[in-house]
Amino acid sequence: MKISILVEQHRVPLNRKAITTIAAAIAAHAEARSPRDLRPWREVVIHLVDNEGIAPIHQAILEDDTVTDVITQRYDPLPGEPEGLQGELFVNVERALEVAAVRSKWSPDQELALYIAHGCDHLSGADDATSVEYDRMRRRELRWLRGCEIQLGSLVRRS
Repeated sequence: MKISILVEQHRVPLNRKAITTIAAAIAAHAEARSPRDLRPWREVVIHLVDNEGIAPIHQAILEDDTVTDVITQRYDPLPGEPEGLQGELFVNVERALEVAAVRSKWSPDQELALYIAHGCDHLSGADDATSVEYDRMRRRELRWLRGCEIQLGSLVRRS
């Protein structure tokens, strides 16, 4: 599976290599739980955006112009293309810093990784339309994160 990281914001300095490593580990967990018709995963593109960048994407995809944490898009292969899922995650780095600032035991790195896990969980077919589904997804995502070594300061560089 190919993981591509596109940094489309300039407010927060990031470690693209560390983010790629964490994203690959998380995506492997998500791919493993995907139904057969969503496997294999060919490519996941992760767009790292800020509040200003995610609002128009949220509007275009979900007709909601508010700021959010992550938006997921899944694409089925076109006729003639190799089999396999392709997906995009639009991850709000700025929101990760804001949310981590109000959580006393949660770092920006952990919040950013959680957004990536949540997006990958959606790519795998998970839904969070109800509180039961949301809770199930969150437990799974936290389990995936516990399996990753997230060193503080490894994803979001301190300026």
